[in-house]
Amino acid sequence: MIDEAKMRDLLEAERAETQALISRLTQGIDEVSEAREGDNSDDEHDPEGATLAFERSQAATLLEQSENRLEEIAEAHHRLAAGTFGTCIDCGRPIAETRLEARPYAAKCVDCAARG
Repeated sequence: MIDEAKMRDLLEAERAETQALISRLTQGIDEVSEAREGDNSDDEHDPEGATLAFERSQAATLLEQSENRLEEIAEAHHRLAAGTFGTCIDCGRPIAETRLEARPYAAKCVDCAARG
C-alpha cells in the first residue's frame, strides 16, 4: 500500500526543486543573452560566441526538460487525487514503490517506461 502522505511530500519536494532549477536556468539564459546583447560578432566564427551559443542551447534544453517534469509532477498530483497514483498508465499494473520513491511522478512501470 502506497503511503499517500509520503508521496505528496516527495512530489512537493520534486516540484520545489524543479521550480528552483527553472529559475536558475532562466536566469542563466538571460545572463548569456545579455552578454551577447549589442555584440554583432559571428557566433560561427567567434570561439567565444560559439561557446555562448552552445551554453544557451544547452540551458534551453534543460529548461524545456524541467518544464516537462513540472507538468509530470502536476499530473501525478491529479492521479493522487483521482486514486490512480501508483498504477501504470499503460498496462494498469502497480508501479514499484521503490520506483515511486526515486521518481514520484513516474506514470509508468519500469517495463512500460523501457518500451517508450
